[in-house]
Amino acid sequence: MKSSCFTEIYISVPISSAMELKELDQLTKDLPSSARMPVMFIGHGSPMNAIEENEFVKGFREIGKQVPSLPRAILCISAHWETRGTLVTAMDHPTTIHDFGGFPKELYEVQYPAPGDPSLARETKELVKTTEIGLDQKWGLDHGAWSVIKHLYPSANVPVIELSLDRTQAPSYHYALGQELRSLRDKGVLIIGSGNMVHNLGLVDWRRLNESFAFDWAKEATEKMKGFIQTGDDRSLVDFQHQGKAFNLAIPTPEHFLPLLYVLGAKKPAETAKFYNDKPVAGSLSMTSVLYN
Repeated sequence: MKSSCFTEIYISVPISSAMELKELDQLTKDLPSSARMPVMFIGHGSPMNAIEENEFVKGFREIGKQVPSLPRAILCISAHWETRGTLVTAMDHPTTIHDFGGFPKELYEVQYPAPGDPSLARETKELVKTTEIGLDQKWGLDHGAWSVIKHLYPSANVPVIELSLDRTQAPSYHYALGQELRSLRDKGVLIIGSGNMVHNLGLVDWRRLNESFAFDWAKEATEKMKGFIQTGDDRSLVDFQHQGKAFNLAIPTPEHFLPLLYVLGAKKPAETAKFYNDKPVAGSLSMTSVLYN
């Protein structure tokens, strides 16, 4: 969704056939920065959160109210898009991807028709200097993105782009990339990391799937993670693979944890963490989420 200042500039500048697309991009970059957007990590949990009414969904809605104004766009880093190399979606109309199986028909019928933002995708590519960002025309919005963003902006009136997780890179790469993306917040971009801090599907107690409880190791890992976040100890979280048995059980594979590292990288040094949806599920999952603003 373009702000009125974008509209005014495009009306007042005569666009000749010789004007290149890159010149239009430069016009948008030279505009004054918008209000600083927050950055947030969302524990997205089950895809069913897209259609159920529960305390976590209410938490998503409440945290959306703490965004100071309508974002220019959303940049989402989802646990569910892993690639070789880093890509950013760059299409005008991303599709709603139903990347899961075994759920009710109603869930597969959900569409989230938020527009894309090719201009922001190119801006993101040019902003990042430490690695090459590829422009993707195939992916769309996976459930790590749309199942939570639909509760923040149910009208689908905010453009959304996704940044992929390069599965070949070390945790420090993802944290540093988050730092490079930080300046987008001052241009009206809401950065969202979507995953789960504790995510071990192999140890889920399926008999107690809807109960809020944690195994001892999951509780230990969650409390340590929150302690590191509260004290600003990003280094220990980047070094999560060397934090002991509880962390190893909580993060058997890294994809659901890595979006948190982007959020930690994108926060400002003086910002403090606000936790929400801070509850465990089914023994080996946590919905713990965090906002910086």
